[in-house]
Amino acid sequence: MNREEQIEILKDCCLKSLEVIGEDTQREGLIKTPERMARTLLELTKGYAMDPVATLKSAMFHEEYDQMVLVKDIEFYSLCEHHILPFFGKVHVAYIPNGNIVGLSKIPRIVDIFSHRLQVQEHLTKDICECLQQSLNPLGAIVAIEAQHMCIQMRGIEKQGSSTTTLYYTGVFENIEKRKEFLSLIK
Repeated sequence: MNREEQIEILKDCCLKSLEVIGEDTQREGLIKTPERMARTLLELTKGYAMDPVATLKSAMFHEEYDQMVLVKDIEFYSLCEHHILPFFGKVHVAYIPNGNIVGLSKIPRIVDIFSHRLQVQEHLTKDICECLQQSLNPLGAIVAIEAQHMCIQMRGIEKQGSSTTTLYYTGVFENIEKRKEFLSLIK
């Protein structure tokens, strides 16, 4: 299905949703809203059409370096799969090379690819880490995400200012001292 077909199907769904909640879809401010909603949803979920492994492998280089490589404070936003509400924050990614390094801009790119899919924060954390592990075969990889969730702040419990932190690691980061080193560097 091409993009224009996707937009037409989503437009119909968005129009119906607006009607169901009681909106007058013919009023001036809402006439183009179904199309805007459709285009926005496709933009916010564009990660489904991208390959994070290919992205990393496109800039992989042989290098004899065996110390931690850390890219921190990568801003992201995503949509939770439970409520289709945003969650956003910062991602910190590190790995210890095992003969291969990756161009540093590729790490934020894979964060963007995975964050532009519907999911939960725990899954996002794991996906980024496992992608790095699978693509580079480092001695270990670790990812920490700190995020605020609009499903907590806008609905249900309505608690402002709360944040959630997740951590996922492989290889040498199983060692508590290596994890402590990473955690001290991201603070």
